Amino acid sequence: MKNGTDRSMMAKLLRRLAAASVVAGVVVASAPAFANPTILFDLKTGAVLAHKDAFRRWHPASLTKLMTAYVTFRALAAGELALTSPIKVSKNSAGEPPSKMGFTPGQVMSLDNALKMMLIKSANDVAMAVAENVGGTEKAFVARMNAEAKRLGMTNSHFTNPNGLHSEKMYTTARDLGLLVRAIRSEFPEYASYFAIEGLSSGKKVMRTYNLLVPRFPGADGMKTGFVCPSGFNIIGSATRNGRTLVAVVLGASSARGRAETAAGMLTDGFAGALKPGPSLGELPVYGKPLAPPPNMREAICGKKKGQSEASADQEEDKSKLLDKITRPLRLVAVGLGGATGPVPKARREREENLELADIPIPTPRPDYPPQEVKASAEGDAAAN
Repeated sequence: MKNGTDRSMMAKLLRRLAAASVVAGVVVASAPAFANPTILFDLKTGAVLAHKDAFRRWHPASLTKLMTAYVTFRALAAGELALTSPIKVSKNSAGEPPSKMGFTPGQVMSLDNALKMMLIKSANDVAMAVAENVGGTEKAFVARMNAEAKRLGMTNSHFTNPNGLHSEKMYTTARDLGLLVRAIRSEFPEYASYFAIEGLSSGKKVMRTYNLLVPRFPGADGMKTGFVCPSGFNIIGSATRNGRTLVAVVLGASSARGRAETAAGMLTDGFAGALKPGPSLGELPVYGKPLAPPPNMREAICGKKKGQSEASADQEEDKSKLLDKITRPLRLVAVGLGGATGPVPKARREREENLELADIPIPTPRPDYPPQEVKASAEGDAAAN
């Protein structure tokens, strides 16, 4: 590849990254303050092909559920539960706000179905139920999330809940998310199909994936989207062509279509072969202001667009040249309650056993009698006999 072509392709990619906050010709007024962090890397090698603000803290929204899935996969590998294990809905998990499945306390689903609903429907109630069952409590599960983040080298990430509902204290970076994606896909390839599901069916209800790359972008095979007003529209999109898998992370786009188009453009340029591999995710030098607090995009994203959500925005007819129109029925996977025939998750079982023990009254010893009372009692017993 000639140097001139290299420069042209790189300039093209940089223009795409700079346009991450531009959607359908509309520029978000605060775009300079909220420039999108992005990163593009090779899944197998970890080599970074392009990046911008990769170490800037950002609110993850539902991308948090990738860490919830990873902790769960680790628990599965450790034998703490099985895909057929029962995930029981608690009052706390049932009370989580949308997006949700709307299950009621006491209802039970298999872990297999729970993972599908958590990752494709992005159900907050199901994510909380998974956390409570796998971790025993939400607090214990979140501690495992942060321990795994530390172990993976996600040095600028902190989790406060398992579903991504907004918290000012929860943040991550594009680079850290890249490390998480590599861990999921390399350590647990057997679960890769979860992230590529096109849609779910539950009775007569159909739930399309929020990831517009699936099945519109050739080779797309996952992984997850996220949205809350303070974070903007986030996406991690992966695609495989000719045996090579690339992953694009886009944070803080101003619409669902915008994040998908930006990711598609990055992946397209990556597969074109003009981007030379740089340092790996773990070796990428830190730059920018990594300790600065994550920006709050609420006013820019939702201030004049009340009611924005992934569910509404992702249903827009896509006119992008990078994303194909769907010309066939979606491949749906059926989900629902029941079918949980496996062992109760270890942490939940231990917690329930401890609660049962706590409910058993502790025997109290009889008080010692004063000597004279003991003597009188003995005398009385002798007389009676």
